[in-house]
Amino acid sequence: MAKNDDTNQIVVIGLGRFGSSLATELARRGSEVLALDSRPNVVQRHADELTHTAVADSTDPESLRQLGVHQFKRAVVAIGTELEASILTTSLLADFGIPHIWAKATSRQHGRILERVGAHHVVLPEHEMGERVAHLVNGRMLDYIELAEHYALIKTHAPAEAVGNTLGELKLRSKYGVTVVGIKRPGEDFTYATADTTVGQQDTLIVAGTTTQVEAFAERT
Repeated sequence: MAKNDDTNQIVVIGLGRFGSSLATELARRGSEVLALDSRPNVVQRHADELTHTAVADSTDPESLRQLGVHQFKRAVVAIGTELEASILTTSLLADFGIPHIWAKATSRQHGRILERVGAHHVVLPEHEMGERVAHLVNGRMLDYIELAEHYALIKTHAPAEAVGNTLGELKLRSKYGVTVVGIKRPGEDFTYATADTTVGQQDTLIVAGTTTQVEAFAERT
């Protein structure tokens, strides 16, 4: 299946809730996905949704080679609770020289090990979702996305002090350390924010800054 020059082909190893959801969404977006799992019943369950599925022991390099996994440029190790299999699989993919390896971790310690054996990107879905929801439940944000450690992008209502003023007049970066990068008025789509953008009472803002700064700004709404 894989070709050395085709970056739209992705192998997903592990078809639990995270892996199957990821593989299905990648396929929906037009990627050609090879989905592997060691459990025949799980593979059969997803055979109709995904074009390429196979039962395979991902800790066996010969099994992976027979399926052409070594030719892929993008791979996702979505193995959940089997830590040894997760680590060995990631290590094998790194030995194959796959340039882009994503790996799911169940803890930060697990993530550090995955990075050491060759993962280029580590994902902690449960931790990240829990952190995101905590920010939403505990504050006035409408949405929260952490872009990097201690830096985030949030969606929030416009604070009363901003209404009727342009972003240039408000000088939010100098006052609060945040930048408004987008704005949405009722009934309209999001648009880029500029210094000349006037903030309305029912506007929704997309705001970037450090986690502490965006949290403090959201509390002003």
